[in-house]
Amino acid sequence: MMKFNRRNVLVLGGAAAALPLVGGRALAQDGPLKVGFMYIGTINDNGWNYAHNQGRIYLEEQLGDAVETTYVENVPEGPDSERVLRELAQSGHKLIFATSFGYGDYVLKVAQQFPDVKFEHATGYQRSDNVATYNARFYEGRAVCGTIAGHMSKTGKGGYIGSFPIPEVVMGINAFALAARKVNPDFTMTPVYISTWNDPAREADAARAMVDQGIDIIAQHTDGPAALQVAEERGIVGGFGQGADMSAFAPNAQLTSIIDNWGPHYVEAAQAVIDGTWTSGDRWPGLKEGEVQIGAYNEKIPEDVVAAAEAVKNGQIDGSLHIFTGPINDHTGAERVAAGETMTDEQLLTMDWYVEGVIPPA
Repeated sequence: MMKFNRRNVLVLGGAAAALPLVGGRALAQDGPLKVGFMYIGTINDNGWNYAHNQGRIYLEEQLGDAVETTYVENVPEGPDSERVLRELAQSGHKLIFATSFGYGDYVLKVAQQFPDVKFEHATGYQRSDNVATYNARFYEGRAVCGTIAGHMSKTGKGGYIGSFPIPEVVMGINAFALAARKVNPDFTMTPVYISTWNDPAREADAARAMVDQGIDIIAQHTDGPAALQVAEERGIVGGFGQGADMSAFAPNAQLTSIIDNWGPHYVEAAQAVIDGTWTSGDRWPGLKEGEVQIGAYNEKIPEDVVAAAEAVKNGQIDGSLHIFTGPINDHTGAERVAAGETMTDEQLLTMDWYVEGVIPPA
């Protein structure tokens, strides 16, 4: 990850520039609504940050001269994020999107100092009068991918490269495993955490180690295409794009992709600020609302497998299927969800256990 440096991470209107360091009082808001975006990685990661930036571009396209956007790349989850948030607020941005989980404490701290600025924290859980949270039901996409994996894996072994063992990631691992085991009850899932959202070398090393262990299908909850590139090189069954279509990097290995469609929410939030109707809250849409989308299926996937994947996707859209409906046992065999019961959102958002078939990290 690039070290924070204003000279090369702040981009305003398409050109590199530095935020002016001003006093403790926010500048008056005249003209268009100034909207700031803070990214943990680069917009060229072809995944998470790319998808958020596509949402920013969509915002500009939809609201035109009513908004002016700024984005800051490569901001680590630490004190640097607090400085960037404060500088965005001080330079007249009245709506700021912080797009990584670890920014949460800093968002709350800066928001207290700028009560007239609206902050939105992606994947967060802490809110206040001027701090909202937003997320997407990525686990619904994992269920589609897991269905494909269950059908296509020749070894019955899947791997999952995760960033950190937070509920959002654990939830994705479990959804993938549950879906795969509905097809192949002997399917196993091996997660590995690399303690970062974006480190191509570590992602690639983890993927190579998985292939060496007989794993022939790999999923990920990290930001770039490195794992897919390894799948392409090693000729295994494949993997899945995360956050965006990554087929350009692995045309044979990408089986499909989970695409994050943030643009409509960014338009809705900005318009609410302009109209004076913005309120704090939490939103968690998924496939039904179009915030989570499934990309094109690789031509090598048999028609019956595509049909099975589509059935899982459409079942989640029409409400006839919820991947976290029991009976569900944990990895020790103990029942966690009784037959016919469906886990609540609160239970999902605090998930810290693995389902049957997942081999926990040592």
